[in-house]
Amino acid sequence: MDKIIRIGALISGGGTNLQAIIDACESGRIDGKIVFVGSDNPDARGLERGIKHKIPTFIVNYKSIIQGYKKEPEQVVMPDDFDIDDILVKQSIFPDNTSAEKIKSFLITRAVAEAKLLEEMKSYQIDLLILAGFMRNFTPYFIDRVNTNPGVQRIMNIHPALLPAFPGVDGYGDTFRYGCKVGGCTIHFVDYGEDSGPIIGQKTFQINEDDTLDSIKEKGLKLEWDLYPKCVQLFAQGRLKTVKMSHTLQKNKIYQRTVVKIAQLA
Repeated sequence: MDKIIRIGALISGGGTNLQAIIDACESGRIDGKIVFVGSDNPDARGLERGIKHKIPTFIVNYKSIIQGYKKEPEQVVMPDDFDIDDILVKQSIFPDNTSAEKIKSFLITRAVAEAKLLEEMKSYQIDLLILAGFMRNFTPYFIDRVNTNPGVQRIMNIHPALLPAFPGVDGYGDTFRYGCKVGGCTIHFVDYGEDSGPIIGQKTFQINEDDTLDSIKEKGLKLEWDLYPKCVQLFAQGRLKTVKMSHTLQKNKIYQRTVVKIAQLA
């Protein structure tokens, strides 16, 4: 039997992907167990799923932290190990023309919230953190404190579009409004950008002329519930390896890309 990995989960809403992974763990399709369910949203219905399965839950209320900073920024207590210069160099969420004040406000408020997340998480000693509809971007402050082993990615996310197309909060909506003939979902590791990390797996569905936004969301969710547990199991089996690959283009120009290779079972 493969090692039983310890999985932490973060959600913001109903947690249907969380349920798919809980069910897969309980049925043995994933060699793992969910050890906590955390949320940025006190009203997230998915927290009830954790409670139902006797999984510890916690809340870090991002909204109140952000509002507190806007009202009294001088009262915000930063983590002792927060280095804004280091974070500014690493982050790639914002384009170059974003105002410095907006970037600073984002990084500070998120780091305060992320420090609280890390405090809640620290007793669980997780092998993998899954984002199951967690609607917050992470800063390098958080990512570097989860990915403590160089070269080993430990934060996995699901996105409702075929990345790199349509990153952001409304992947299926963007796919539908653009008039795509094919939609899908993507599982990827999290990096310093928005939905830009190395891709682990993707599934597609056809978009027909009579489809609606609701009907393509229904198609997509069915694929998500199948794909996400399979990707988590690949991680549990130690079969995912992130590597940099170089390709020589015309005029000897070198292009590099980061890919996730899936090893065969021994």
